[in-house]
Amino acid sequence: MSDSIALTSTVIAEHAVRLRALHHDGGVLVLPNAWDAMSAALIAAAGAKAIGTTSGGVAWAHGRADGQHITRQMAVDAVARIAAVVSVPVTADIEGGYGPGADDVATTVEAIIAAGAAGINLEDSPGTSSGLVDPDLQARRIGAARQAGQTAGVEVVINARTDVYLISPSEFADPFGEVVARAVRYAEAGADCLFVPGLVDLTTIATLVGRSPLPVNIMAGPGAPTVAQLADVGVRRVSVGTALAQTAYSAIDRAARELLEDGTYNSVDIRLSYGELNTQSSGR
Repeated sequence: MSDSIALTSTVIAEHAVRLRALHHDGGVLVLPNAWDAMSAALIAAAGAKAIGTTSGGVAWAHGRADGQHITRQMAVDAVARIAAVVSVPVTADIEGGYGPGADDVATTVEAIIAAGAAGINLEDSPGTSSGLVDPDLQARRIGAARQAGQTAGVEVVINARTDVYLISPSEFADPFGEVVARAVRYAEAGADCLFVPGLVDLTTIATLVGRSPLPVNIMAGPGAPTVAQLADVGVRRVSVGTALAQTAYSAIDRAARELLEDGTYNSVDIRLSYGELNTQSSGR
């Protein structure tokens, strides 16, 4: 972990330019998602070109459930800690914007940029069981995010997430057609990328890449196509959502249970030494 990075508005604006270019440079942008400063520092040290946050990981670190159960300020504070210790662009998962209206989204984006983020994920799930946000309303919310960034002097990279496949496929007679229609509407509103979590069928993904006016982001993980397979069909961005946070917390669960139940330490798989972790800390 480097010493605290001086994140002026000029630096953040430059990060936004760099982040946007990573969607168009011919490769695939791979984002192992972070949830705190140390996870971000390790991901950056592993060679990531940008850091994406995971709302689930941030929520769990606060002892809360995922699904828009943290506050705007909690998300902003997490981003500030992450952005302060990495030199690569940070894109923040702001869930549904921490409020239903376009003004709520604008307030969140203004704060998240000030915290150091050059990009955002904004989803069209309201965090309830009432289905997805109407696409026209979501377009206004995306437009508000774009305007907030411009007001701050940052062309924030907007990853428009649609949850058609993740939580509401049965709501639509033609889920794929709904995704394409939302992609068109969101692109018109100013989005830079289309994020479709829950879609892992490679043939459908390839078809979507050909139909979407926006670069496509797929959430991968166990059982999903590999990064190479996704890149081969034209996917430009791959993230893993909560997978790394789940991996970390699963390791803690296994080791704690073994220690408490058996009194042994076989599950304590120390891959990074105390010294190695300490050198990643800004407190060295």
